Amino acid sequence: MWLLVRERPVPLQGATRELAQALATLHGPRFAVCHTDEFVLGVREGQLILRTLGGMDVPAPKVVCVRQVPGSMRHDREVTLLRHLERMGSTLINPLDAQLVCRNKIWQSQELALAGLPVPDTLSYATAPLEGVVRAPGLDTPCVVKSVSGHKGKQVFLAPDSHLLRGVAGALAQETPHLFQEYVSHSHGRDLRLIVVDGEPVAAAVRTSRNGGLVSNIGQGGAATLCLGRYPEAEELAVRAARAVGLAIAGVDFLFASEDTFTICEVNAVPGWRPQMTTVTPAITDCVGRHLKAWTRGPNRPAEGA
Repeated sequence: MWLLVRERPVPLQGATRELAQALATLHGPRFAVCHTDEFVLGVREGQLILRTLGGMDVPAPKVVCVRQVPGSMRHDREVTLLRHLERMGSTLINPLDAQLVCRNKIWQSQELALAGLPVPDTLSYATAPLEGVVRAPGLDTPCVVKSVSGHKGKQVFLAPDSHLLRGVAGALAQETPHLFQEYVSHSHGRDLRLIVVDGEPVAAAVRTSRNGGLVSNIGQGGAATLCLGRYPEAEELAVRAARAVGLAIAGVDFLFASEDTFTICEVNAVPGWRPQMTTVTPAITDCVGRHLKAWTRGPNRPAEGA
């Protein structure tokens, strides 16, 4: 089995390094950390092939645990590699379709809303000009502005009024759309992260921002207080949210609508976790083990080495 990470020279960090060490201990030479820039792929004599840059044929792994943040994936690069591995018979944790849903914040909001889960009111667009969108009726302020493909709390800001929103519209990047989301004031600078593995909540933390800012992500300097079991309603919603978007491993971020009611901010396909969240890595290694056993038993698995 593989742990698939982004291209070199980015080093393994934090949770990914911890997970790699645990999988190496459990699976020994059957396990490898692979980078997305190590391979060429294609078709030869009607068969899908995967090779190293040195020309060595590589059998598709049985199971691939993906630790590449979907928001940074590109369709004609990383996504193509994942799709190729799936078509060669590998089981991806998480599946590619689920990762693509989580790559786009509007896509995941669509799935969550259709599943009857609480999400903030959100407005986005396809090819409409941004200057026109920010003047559209129904776009209320204050609102939270995000890139639809942003990650780690980046490209997020609070627009307190329509004048500011219209003033900055021309400065926002045009390459990807933005979304305009209901501002949940009770949760300003604070959210709840739940980690779900195979339908079970395994860790939880209330995250608070630095200096009272809007964004509470740890990567942006926030602090975390562990709280598994303190918010059972959110834990049940997190399990449903992971199921709605198709994730085996999920980080579900909630906003506090009140002290005991929640709305789902977003769902992450490659969640990070703090070192003190000691239950997460064992849960993921167990998940990998179950998928390896299921692959071996599966009636439709490809021939060995295919």
